[in-house]
Amino acid sequence: MTIDLMDQIGAVRREVRTGTRDGQDTKILVATRTYDAELTDVWDALTSTERIPRWFLPITGELRRGGRYQLEGNASGDILECEPPHRLAVTWEFGGGVSWVAVRLVAADPERTTLELEHTAVVPDEFWPVYGPGAAGVGWDLSLLELARHLCGAVEALDPAWPTTDEGRVFMGGSSEAWGDASVAAGEDPAAARAAAGRTTEFYTTPEPEPDGAHGDPGEATG
Repeated sequence: MTIDLMDQIGAVRREVRTGTRDGQDTKILVATRTYDAELTDVWDALTSTERIPRWFLPITGELRRGGRYQLEGNASGDILECEPPHRLAVTWEFGGGVSWVAVRLVAADPERTTLELEHTAVVPDEFWPVYGPGAAGVGWDLSLLELARHLCGAVEALDPAWPTTDEGRVFMGGSSEAWGDASVAAGEDPAAARAAAGRTTEFYTTPEPEPDGAHGDPGEATG
């Protein structure tokens, strides 16, 4: 299916906040966008074991409050809250770290739904200046794009190598820049935020190296 990538980037409102959790300072990324789909349809897409693999990743586990989930080759965690069809909150256990993801759905009108995704993480002091919020934010933007495609009728997710294609590089670069703008709005030095966005773009759009030269996912430090 054909989509306008710049429209997709512009459809997301991004915020960067700070907070505390369990006595530790946290960074909080918030991504909000409205989909042309009914509330119950969006909720089902987020929680159905049959639909999640079509736009995200294969998933196993007990998908209920108090259960655990496992995304194939990616994060696992506990389901902390599940309030159909409005709120889902989980721990996000990935790369040896634990962070927290919450999704809230609100009906914008009978045929449109606003989704707010909040990702809270304790980020190492040495990591944030290198990649900034785009380390996790770009990945979430890609997921929100995939959800949009799914809700519009796409039958399967994009190829994992898509970010390294010409089209993918446009999207990933635009997403990195947008998270850089959100970082500046939150008080980050503009030059530092732009440099971090550039490094994030380079990471996400560079083809995977051979195993003996592999480098870590910048999202590991935030999730």
